[in-house]
Amino acid sequence: MSIASMTGFAREAGSTGPAHWAWELKSVNGRGLEVRVRVPAGLDSIGEEARTLVQKRLGRGTCHLTLTLSRAEAAPRVRINEALLASLAEAVTRVPMPLGITLPSVDGLLGIRGVVEVDEETADDEALRHDLAAAAARLVDSLVEGRRAEGRALADIVGGQLVAMADHVEAAEACPARRPEAVKARLSAQVAGLIEAGSLDQARLHQEAVLLAARADVREEIDRLRAHLSAARDLLAAGGAVGRRLDFLAQELGREANTLCAKANDVSLSRIGLDLKAVVEQFREQVQNVE
Repeated sequence: MSIASMTGFAREAGSTGPAHWAWELKSVNGRGLEVRVRVPAGLDSIGEEARTLVQKRLGRGTCHLTLTLSRAEAAPRVRINEALLASLAEAVTRVPMPLGITLPSVDGLLGIRGVVEVDEETADDEALRHDLAAAAARLVDSLVEGRRAEGRALADIVGGQLVAMADHVEAAEACPARRPEAVKARLSAQVAGLIEAGSLDQARLHQEAVLLAARADVREEIDRLRAHLSAARDLLAAGGAVGRRLDFLAQELGREANTLCAKANDVSLSRIGLDLKAVVEQFREQVQNVE
C-alpha cells in the first residue's frame, strides 16, 4: 500500500433530460477529515449520500463537494388531438343551429380544452437522482486515484529526503571533531583557560571538565536520529494513512537536530547539523500533505 496526498480535484458533468449538472470535489490539507457539501435545494439527500461516499474512502483532508444544476430552455412541443378535433367538427355539423348562430370556426374548436396539448420537457426526478448518484461515485473514485498518484510522487520526494538525512547523520558520526583525541584537545584547551582564570579549585575544575565532556558527546542524538529515520522508512513502506505519524517523527527529528547543533563545539559538526536541520524542515513540509 502506498501513501496518498491530501490534495486533489475531480469533476463529473452530464445531462439528464433538459437538466445539466456538474459535480466538483476538491480536497486540501486538514488535521482530520471534514466534508463540506453544497447542493441545490431539494437535493439534500443526494448531497448526504455523496458525503458518505467521501467519508468512507478518505482518511484526512478538508473536502469541498459542490453540485450545480441548470435546466435548458427548450421550446414547448404543441400537439393537436386530431381525433378529438374531427369528432367535434362532425358533431357541430349535425346539430341544428338556432337562427343567428353560426357554426364554430376552426380557431373556436382549437380553443376547446383537450384539442391542443402543450408538452414541456421535464427531467424525470428518479432518473436525475440515479445519474447524480452514479456520477458522485465516479467523482470520488477519480479524487482517490488523483490523491494516490500525487502520493506516489510524494513518496519519492520524502524517500530521497530520508536518504539525505541519513547521510548527514553518518557524516556526523564520522566527523573528525568527534574523535577522542580531538575532544581531548578541545577539553584541554578549555581547562587550561579555566586554570588561567584562577578562580576555580580542583574539585570544581573536575566538575567543569566532566560537563564539557558530556556536552561534547552527541552519541545519544545520533542514535535517536537513526531510530527515527528507521521508523519513518518503515511507515513509508507500510503506506496508508501515516501522515500524522510521519509529522510526529519530523518534529522529533527536528528536536534531535537542534540538540546536535547546540552540542557541537566544532565548526565542521555545526555545519553538518545545520544541513541536517534544513533537510528535516523540507521533510516536515512535505509530510504535512500526506494523508
